[in-house]
Amino acid sequence: MLNDLTQQPADALLALIKLHNTDPRADKIDLGVGVYRTGEGDTPVFAAIKAAEAKLVAEQDSKAYLGPEGDMGFVEKLMPYIFGKDSPDMGGRIEGMQTPGGTGSLRLALAMIKRAGYRRVIVGKPSWPNHNQICADLGLEVLEFNHAAGGAADMDALRAALASAMEGDAILLHGCCHNPTGIDYTDAQWDEIALLVAQSKVLPVLDLAYQGLGLGMEEDAYGLRRVLVAVPEALVCYSCDKNFGLYRDRTGALYAMAADPADLPRIMSNGHALARANWSQPPDHGAAAVRLVLEDEALTKQWLAELDEMRERMRAVRAKLAAAGRTGGVDLTPIGAQNGLFSIIPFTPEQVQEMRSRHGIYFAASGRINVAGLTMGNIDQFIAAVADVTG
Repeated sequence: MLNDLTQQPADALLALIKLHNTDPRADKIDLGVGVYRTGEGDTPVFAAIKAAEAKLVAEQDSKAYLGPEGDMGFVEKLMPYIFGKDSPDMGGRIEGMQTPGGTGSLRLALAMIKRAGYRRVIVGKPSWPNHNQICADLGLEVLEFNHAAGGAADMDALRAALASAMEGDAILLHGCCHNPTGIDYTDAQWDEIALLVAQSKVLPVLDLAYQGLGLGMEEDAYGLRRVLVAVPEALVCYSCDKNFGLYRDRTGALYAMAADPADLPRIMSNGHALARANWSQPPDHGAAAVRLVLEDEALTKQWLAELDEMRERMRAVRAKLAAAGRTGGVDLTPIGAQNGLFSIIPFTPEQVQEMRSRHGIYFAASGRINVAGLTMGNIDQFIAAVADVTG
C-alpha cells in the first residue's frame, strides 16, 4: 500500500537553501531563509537565553512529562506581553497552552475550529505558505482576498471579504510583521478591522509570530488587542522562535479567549485532547528557558535590549534600501515603511533566476527577501544587482 503514495514536490525553501549552499561564489547572498542574522551574517543564541539555559542545566531536577498543556509558567509569563499588563487574561476569559512552535499553535487552532464546526478560513493573499497547507490538510476551505495593493494594505479587499463572510467562517490575521510582504495594517486600520470582525461575527485567529521585530513589543500587539476587545471569542497563535531566537527549539503557545470564563475548561480540554493525539506533549527546553528569562528582571531587561538591537538593525537595512529609491525597473522606497524580516520585490520569475545565476543572490521565487540577510557590507552589491537585472 505504501507504494501507492504519490511523490510530493520538494519544499521550495529547502531546495533554495541547497542551491545557495552549493554555490561556490564567495560573495553569494542568502535572502531566502527566514531567520534573523546579525551584521556579520550570524544567527546567534540570545545572551539572555544562554544565561537562562545555564540556570536550567544547574537547577532542573527532572525530565518527567509535563502533560499536553506544557509549561504553564511559560504560558502565563508571556501573557502580559501579548495581552497587556493591566488585564492579561481579559477578566478570566483567556487561557493558554504550550505548543511546538508557532506552526504547532496554528495546527492546533485550526484543528480546534474544524472540530467546532467551522468550514472556511478567510486568508489574505499572499500569506505564509503553511497557513493554506494546514487548512488543506484539515479539510478547511480557504477563501482568499488580496492583502496588499500598490504597496499598502488593501482594506477594500478585506472589507469585501468580511462582508461576504458566512456563519461558520473564521479569519486568519497576521498580528504584525506580515509574512511575506512586510506590509502591516496601521493602528487606524486595526481599529476598523476590529469593528468589521465584530460585526461580521467571524472567529478571528490571530497569528503573532514576530512580536517585537516590527515597531516594538507594545506597538506590535496593538492590532491583536483591539480585535480582542471587540469580539467575544478568538484564538491567538504565538511563536517565540523569532523574538527569542529559539528556531530549532520549537517554542510557541496557543491562547483561547472565551465569551464566558465558564467555557474555558471545555474549550481547552479540546486543545489538550488534540495535542495528545498529535505530539502528546510539547518539547520543554525552549519554553523553560523563556520562562526563566521572564521570571528574572535582569534577564528580561537583557532580552528586550537584544530584541531592540535586532529591530534597529533591520530598520537600518530597510532605510538603506528605501534611500536607493527607483533602482533599475523597481522602486525600493516602500520597503522603508514595512516591518519585520520580509518584503516582496516585484521581480519576474526570469529576474529571480538572473539574480541567482548572474549575481549569486538567492531568495524565493515570489520575490520575497529576508532583509536580515542584508548587511552594510553586502547591501550595495544587492542594490547594484537589482539595477542590473531589472533595468
